[in-house]
Amino acid sequence: MIPAPVFGATDRRRGWIVTLVLTFIGALTRFINLGSPTDNGTPVFDEKHYVPQAWQVLTGDNWLEDNPAYGLVVHPPVGKWMIAIGEWIFGYDAWGWRFMSAVCGTLMILIVIRLVRRLTRSTLVGAIAGVLLICDGVTFVASRTGLLDIFQIFFVVAALSCIVCDRDQMRARMHRVHLEGRMADSVYGPRLGFRWWRFGAAILLGLACGTKWSGIYFVVFFVVLSLGFDVATRRAYGVRRPWRGVLIRDLIPTGFSLGVTPILVYLATFAPWFASETAVYRYEVGRQISTDGPFAWVPDALRSLWYYESGVLDFHSHLTNSAGNHHPWESKPWTWPMSLRPMLYYIEYGPDQCGESDCVRAMMFIGTPILWWLALPMLAWGLWRMFVRRDWRYAVVLTGYGAAYLPWFANLDRQMYFFYGTAMAPFLIMGLALIVGDVLAASRKARKNPYEWRLVGAVGVSIYIGLVVLNFMWMWPILTGSPISREIWNLQIWLPSWA
Repeated sequence: MIPAPVFGATDRRRGWIVTLVLTFIGALTRFINLGSPTDNGTPVFDEKHYVPQAWQVLTGDNWLEDNPAYGLVVHPPVGKWMIAIGEWIFGYDAWGWRFMSAVCGTLMILIVIRLVRRLTRSTLVGAIAGVLLICDGVTFVASRTGLLDIFQIFFVVAALSCIVCDRDQMRARMHRVHLEGRMADSVYGPRLGFRWWRFGAAILLGLACGTKWSGIYFVVFFVVLSLGFDVATRRAYGVRRPWRGVLIRDLIPTGFSLGVTPILVYLATFAPWFASETAVYRYEVGRQISTDGPFAWVPDALRSLWYYESGVLDFHSHLTNSAGNHHPWESKPWTWPMSLRPMLYYIEYGPDQCGESDCVRAMMFIGTPILWWLALPMLAWGLWRMFVRRDWRYAVVLTGYGAAYLPWFANLDRQMYFFYGTAMAPFLIMGLALIVGDVLAASRKARKNPYEWRLVGAVGVSIYIGLVVLNFMWMWPILTGSPISREIWNLQIWLPSWA
């Protein structure tokens, strides 16, 4: 008889206590001195584009932005709505335009803890993932700036959590069918009914696309992941034609849910644009767009939106090195896994800020080295576990990591920056947490000298986590723009590519 599936750890009360305590600690790190640094009270780096657009959304008509930062608005509206919420609460200052970034960065800690706990059935490993995420420089800085990336990865990680919950729920339904003796009613297996968790994931993926177009990569990768879960579930319960069962029972519903719903949500994010009489490019049919042709049957509003979005696509497609676009802090994707070429968001030199005559205040967007420098070993171990040991947990992590990373190799001529790889961060953290869990599990299973091996595993993991915390504490000044001496600043620059 197939045993009942177990999902996540069973210490429910302790699990939530640990989750909330770590989330509170993460909130402290994200909110402490959130209003600093600024450029003499104005936004820093690319905040200068999104923060004014969010303010225009808030103060203008119908929650619209039409401030053409580069001749047009280059990203969908959801991220700017999020920034505008903070500006509505606190006003047009640094706390206002960074508040929702810190909120989403904090909530992401909670989600990652719960997700890793579910993946590993261990509150301890979930807690370790939370500590590592708190100490990650990339998500830390993203949570303390009024940019769009933190919102996108928040929606993506939440969507992935929903897909994992959907997997567990489908296994529970399949087990019920097995207990009722109905598994042999069809060679394709049973129909699994409406899947609310998957529908929730689709909405969140639509919001991710409504923040940045790169959310579409996660839609594609997560569709494949969800179908893979369905095949594995049907095989696990002895369905005679699991692949055909997925094609017949699951493919079309998955396509509509995870494929079509995000598109509909994306279009819904433009509802204020559709409703406006004065929105930019709202009425281009008959002006820039012909009234006839093969697409004349498409509603004018959608054709105008396509014209609008094609201009955005044209902007991005021409932002290339070969077209003469270069930036001193640009980087290519092969440098991102180890954070070899970070970005300088802010720097100021001046006396009497650090107790010395020559002081530096800098905010760098950089991964904590003791985490990011283990990216390649994590990927190698994860691929081995996924393909050789058939460990589905690593399939979850590597699918997310691949969606965040691999598509950027499609056009290497494009001008790129390390912050494009922000979405890699939570999946790197989850992968490292899974490896830590493997180390602890291996030490517990040792047959010879089991006590000594358990001690070695616990001590080794504790030392590593301690080093992560110390590394994060050391980098705190250059992550937050705190004043330090020129000598300390030079010590913070570990690699020539950081300068």
